[in-house]
Amino acid sequence: MQNAAADLLSRRLGGRWTLRPAGGSGFAATWHAHGGAGDLFVKSAPPEAAGMLQAEADGLAALAATGTVRVPAVVDCWATEGACLLALEHLAFAPPPHDFGARLGAALGALHRARAPGDGRFGWQRDNWIGGTPQANRWHDDWIGFLAHERLGALAARLAADGAPARLLDGVQRVIERLPRFFDDGHVPRPALIHGDLWSGNWAALGDGTPVVYDPAVSVSDAEAELAMMELFGQPPAGFLEAYRASAGLSPGYPRRRGLYQLYHLLNHALLFGGGYLGSAQQAVDALLDSSARAESGQVGMQSLRSATSLRGPHRSPPDPT
Repeated sequence: MQNAAADLLSRRLGGRWTLRPAGGSGFAATWHAHGGAGDLFVKSAPPEAAGMLQAEADGLAALAATGTVRVPAVVDCWATEGACLLALEHLAFAPPPHDFGARLGAALGALHRARAPGDGRFGWQRDNWIGGTPQANRWHDDWIGFLAHERLGALAARLAADGAPARLLDGVQRVIERLPRFFDDGHVPRPALIHGDLWSGNWAALGDGTPVVYDPAVSVSDAEAELAMMELFGQPPAGFLEAYRASAGLSPGYPRRRGLYQLYHLLNHALLFGGGYLGSAQQAVDALLDSSARAESGQVGMQSLRSATSLRGPHRSPPDPT
């Protein structure tokens, strides 16, 4: 594949290219490429994966268009009969400086404040992928409808087809039925363009400390969903939350919804990996239902919800575009 990818680069971009492996992901090989156009980070995959690479290019271009957060520039994305390639700007990453968290928070806050595509709706112009799972993005006028149908409901349907336990599926449906209760604090989500899969493996720092994000699964969503993902498998870097709050604000009711938004990613991990993630998803569902019941009785207890959705376990590890 290495020689074939080099030949495809030469045909498309001109000049002679040399490639060295840079690891890989579940569906693509990755390369450091050097040639007439300079250095590139390249992903190559079989033709049937063209949609995944094209969706990634689309997401990176959308994030870049806001002028708020640094991403690898898309050089080109194309498919042939034998392969598809995504060529990205090569970025040299460095250890993050002491103020990296604050800079990332300010940049992400600016992204979430920027005017989002979709004329006030939630969704995206195309379906894309969250890890190796197709992500549904049909436009909706209201956030709760989008969350119910394109996020939780869509993954529940995939899990059902995969033979997931009936108790988990029933619990997800009960959470969906109770969605309005998680917004009874008056929080009205504002459509925001989000990265969509922003865990610690998908951000880095340039040599001058500038934050960079990559491998997106973009949509126009509630910005709180972005923060919840950042807190699922660890914590954002020090100083992030204070800078984000100063830039974009944050509803006091966010802790009530954090587990709700993390459930989507837990369901996806259960679908992709099974095993312990099925149990983690069930714990999250149980905690959400308990939280909803306590809210009805005026005894909201968030500790069980927080502990059920704060995990440090195996996670997808896509390569850095360096």
